Amino acid sequence: MNFLNEVTMRFPRAVSFAPGRPFGPLFGDPERMFDHARRYLAHLAAEGRSPEQVREALFQYGPASGIIRDLIADSLRLDEGIVVPPDAVVVTSGAQEAMLLTVRALIAGQDDVLLVSTPCYVGITGVARLLGVTVVAVPEGPTGFDPATLDEVIRAERARGRRPRACYVVPDHSNPSGNTIPLAARSALLSLAARHDFLVLEDSPYRLVSPGRQLPTLKAMDERRRVVQLGSYSKTFFPGVRVGFVVADQPVTDGAGRQTLLADEIAKIKSMVTLNTAPLSQAVVGGLLLEGEGRASAFTAPASAFYGDAMRHTIELLDRWFPADRREAIGVRWNTPTGGFFLTLQVPFRADGAALARSAEDYGVIWTPMSYFYPDAGGETSIRLSVSYLTPEQLEEGVARLARFVTAEAAR
Repeated sequence: MNFLNEVTMRFPRAVSFAPGRPFGPLFGDPERMFDHARRYLAHLAAEGRSPEQVREALFQYGPASGIIRDLIADSLRLDEGIVVPPDAVVVTSGAQEAMLLTVRALIAGQDDVLLVSTPCYVGITGVARLLGVTVVAVPEGPTGFDPATLDEVIRAERARGRRPRACYVVPDHSNPSGNTIPLAARSALLSLAARHDFLVLEDSPYRLVSPGRQLPTLKAMDERRRVVQLGSYSKTFFPGVRVGFVVADQPVTDGAGRQTLLADEIAKIKSMVTLNTAPLSQAVVGGLLLEGEGRASAFTAPASAFYGDAMRHTIELLDRWFPADRREAIGVRWNTPTGGFFLTLQVPFRADGAALARSAEDYGVIWTPMSYFYPDAGGETSIRLSVSYLTPEQLEEGVARLARFVTAEAAR
């Protein structure tokens, strides 16, 4: 990320397909934040809280597990068909903290390993490195996640005397590849989790801002409590709110021999890391959920339309600049995600930092080398394109510049 930021700063006039961030104008008027917070405070008062209790809830340290767990549990039921008690929810400072707390709670032994569907989001591998956790890559196939490959990797790790404790996946419109796990593969993944006794860490921040009907979440399909869901409001609302959550309804036994939920153990760890998620931020999210009558999806139709159009437009532009005969001749291809922020472009040259620097300096276009998203090695001839942060005009110019760069590199 430092390298990408440096390139962006050095070439401010370049069109950048690098940032995986939401489109700012979709956020609306900043003054609305105060309305959302007031709505949540009114909700507390309507529940019978005294003015002193409302003030304490907003201004004091709060419970490590959060103050809007009931609203989040309701929204999961209404938006996704996920039925869990509020006690199974821990409110976090974004999904990144949710990853850190969950991996720390699950993986403690020397022989425990974390499986990651690869290429993968760098946040999860960064967390693992920070905690000293061994990461084992589960390579995606040509169309994305492959349960048979996961089965092989698990058996190989067990043969080495290691224990896979969890497998991290982004099942919907993945970052970085853009791939989506099909329904049959989702069922197979859950069956493997039960058979091999590991948990699935489901991170799916792009569902509600993608067009069309989405496949069911892994957590909604989870009949054996094998899925821990990592959630975020950065894409559905806005990143600056820094509120995420963990859904962890797995029964565990604590150090005193008491039966409890995994969420309780995660909350204990959070109390030693950030104490609690900022109540002011939680109040804003709570107010939004209340305004949406419990649904986060009440606010996402404009974003879904915008990102869906951006993805379709980018693919149309690639088709225009690289018609079938031309892309076949020079060895260029790409996938066609149905949602999310990202797609993968395969190119006939080494797409490394040096190529990126040439692209930015000589052609005025920035992208992300896909090799950054592989824990070991891989992705040397593919790049990630993010379509979420650009206007239609910027997409037009950006793809034109990218096509000129790719054509020139292929000729080299």
